[in-house]
Amino acid sequence: MASLDLVRGFVAVGRRMSISLAAQDLCLTQSAVSKQVHALEEQLGVKLLVRGHRSISFTTEGERLFRSADGAVQQLQDVMGGIRQAGEQRPVTLSASIGMTGLWLLPRLSHVQKLHPGVDVRVSSNNQLADLRNEGIDLAIRYTTPALAPAGALRLFGETVAPVAHPSLGLKQLRSAGDVSGLCLLAFDDPQHPWLQWSDWLAAVGWADAKPQAVLHFNQYDQLIQAALAGQGVALGRLELIQPLLDEKRLARVASPAPAQASGHAYWLIQAEEAPREDVRHVAAWLAAEARQQRSGAA
Repeated sequence: MASLDLVRGFVAVGRRMSISLAAQDLCLTQSAVSKQVHALEEQLGVKLLVRGHRSISFTTEGERLFRSADGAVQQLQDVMGGIRQAGEQRPVTLSASIGMTGLWLLPRLSHVQKLHPGVDVRVSSNNQLADLRNEGIDLAIRYTTPALAPAGALRLFGETVAPVAHPSLGLKQLRSAGDVSGLCLLAFDDPQHPWLQWSDWLAAVGWADAKPQAVLHFNQYDQLIQAALAGQGVALGRLELIQPLLDEKRLARVASPAPAQASGHAYWLIQAEEAPREDVRHVAAWLAAEARQQRSGAA
């Protein structure tokens, strides 16, 4: 019976109708592939290929063998590939918004690597809602209200909003609408979240007529915070999300007549599977622990 290697070499040649291209596919020399075909022909006692000056073609027997062997080799390759993938460790894919990823997740990722060095975490950063199972996502962090949070979701932490600025601005507090006139306000262009808009905040403290010196607009919240870190203006900080920057004193709260306002939204952890595999459970537990630590530190 012909060996599998000989059949595989013949199929590779048949797929390409070229010994040189088949050799590239198999990572072998042309001579080695040619010898495989010759050896198969000798074992079967028939010619399988007609070799021209710069071309090859099937004999009747060769075409018959290729039609059968090509499908069998492909099926075998598919099965072996599936077995190989099943044996490999799958990364834990974690989905979160761009802002959540950059401001809260990334500063903490080294913690999970220290706790579980064998766990491979892949972060999928996107502001669009994803179909967890169909897109191969194991865990997702979602920003929503308690009423809209999916059943079984774990609340990580809530959200409070207050003005923040880089310490280099020397801005300790806002006492009146006049204080706003000399400031550049960093505005988040997202009308779906009015509690993050300066117009709503100013109206809430009775300064609706305040005229800032300038306004810079951003459509991504992490970009807005990067501008605040560069000392370009005052931002409405989502305090829980930027807690690492506050702890490191890279940003500072700016006192005002209104206390930090709760937005009514929170960040929730969702699992794609009710009974996830062990490494997914490790990452979920780590996220919950990080959130508890943050809540206790803020208490």
